[in-house]
Amino acid sequence: MAQIKVTKAPIEGLYVIEPAVHGDSRGYFMETYNQNDMHEFGLDMVFVQDNQSMSTKGVLRGLHFQKEFPQGKLVRVVRGSVFDVAVDLRENSESYGKWFGVELTAENKKQFYISEGFAHGFLVLSDEAEFCYKVTDFYHPGDEGGMAWNDPAIGIEWPTLQGEYKGTASGEGYTLADGTPLNLSDKDQKWGTLAETFHF
Repeated sequence: MAQIKVTKAPIEGLYVIEPAVHGDSRGYFMETYNQNDMHEFGLDMVFVQDNQSMSTKGVLRGLHFQKEFPQGKLVRVVRGSVFDVAVDLRENSESYGKWFGVELTAENKKQFYISEGFAHGFLVLSDEAEFCYKVTDFYHPGDEGGMAWNDPAIGIEWPTLQGEYKGTASGEGYTLADGTPLNLSDKDQKWGTLAETFHF
């Protein structure tokens, strides 16, 4: 019997996965990935690489994808809290341009599986967050694509984020509710809108 609970998101190809956590006074144990459990739910992806990043509060990474070598991603947070988002870039999908987001925390231990064909990003809500993810293809330099995290045509509702869209992906003037400024890489402030971006 599977040791996970899998919930399909409203967009096909996205899944929220909750592992069984076995705890007592000493701490806890859980399986963070079990291929047989995934197969029970029809998830037959094969992972080739594990990645981990640390980010501070207010950092927004995304929205990213690989064009010729798209990656499926199984993401989770081992410290802190993030709001994780996927945007459907599959041109023939009924949900093209739609988004879905889920809060991933060290406490709720939820995982989010994002199939190939989506843009992905996350916003750090805690002072620091350590983010781990498994991918179905390797990173290919020069194959990275991206799109504006604040495109009004998509309308992602980033929690606690305040600011006004000024026609670009610049983070200038945006803050979290507590005043923490939004922090984006130079590259992530230059991506175009959905109408201008790559689609699968």
